[in-house]
Amino acid sequence: MSIDRVEEITGDSEGESTATAATAAAVTAAVRYYSVAPGVRLNVRSGPSTSYSIVRVLSEGAKVPIFCQTPGQTISGPYGTTNIWDNIGDGDYISDAYVYTGADGYVAGRCG
Repeated sequence: MSIDRVEEITGDSEGESTATAATAAAVTAAVRYYSVAPGVRLNVRSGPSTSYSIVRVLSEGAKVPIFCQTPGQTISGPYGTTNIWDNIGDGDYISDAYVYTGADGYVAGRCG
């Protein structure tokens, strides 16, 4: 979930909603970024498992948004062992075991 384009939609006098750039800015501001484990270049995959293809690699010191989370393959990493995978972009997933969220469970809504 990301905002690539904002289109203003005007409503009528019957109470229709109006979407504006201010609304999009508020949604964007609500996204929290989390740090990837220090010293790690992390593979970003197309799904919640190492069997999915690598779509890119995050550089050391990366910070990522978590739009939603989903269960998948269990992975052990610097922040424990978990089956939670973080959606950080359109079709981009990383294991939560490599992301410092400050919690052992879900910190975002479930994908889907």
